Amino acid sequence: MKIRAAIAAMVLLFALSGCFGSVERTPESQPVQGAAASEEQVADVNAAEGEGTDASATETEDETMRMSIAGTDVTVAWEDNQAVSDLRTLVADAPLTVDLSMYGGFEQVGSLGTTLTADDVQTTTDAGDIVLYAGDQIVVFYGSNTWAYTRLGHITSQSADGMADLLGNGDVSITISSSAGE
Repeated sequence: MKIRAAIAAMVLLFALSGCFGSVERTPESQPVQGAAASEEQVADVNAAEGEGTDASATETEDETMRMSIAGTDVTVAWEDNQAVSDLRTLVADAPLTVDLSMYGGFEQVGSLGTTLTADDVQTTTDAGDIVLYAGDQIVVFYGSNTWAYTRLGHITSQSADGMADLLGNGDVSITISSSAGE
């Protein structure tokens, strides 16, 4: 929800300023320029203007998939795309545990053991982002990188420091499971 509010605030800021130039971002992915609107203010403006959100382009809280990192449960806002749908199908009957390895001092990478539908686009990641790389590798970031990825989701329950604590001290395992029917 924080990401949706930040995106909506940025769109509102651009619309009000009449420009679509670049906006610098802090590690917490909040706009630096202008004042950020609260989620309620953005909802009020959207309601007044009759605007909604495009579910295919936004992250959604997903009660049907859960994730843990080294045994720590994290909350993920999963993307609404085919790769996430493939992942949801993959974990429907049994949890998936992936051994991740540190790479580059900003991410952990591991093989899914299968290929998901990729729709790679040039992306700059932030701490907490979860992406698909090369169709069969899952990557969880505790820093930032720019590359062609398919976005899978974003961990909303951890700060950048929390992500560094979870991922920055050696190889870890993640588990993704279905919570449907619980």
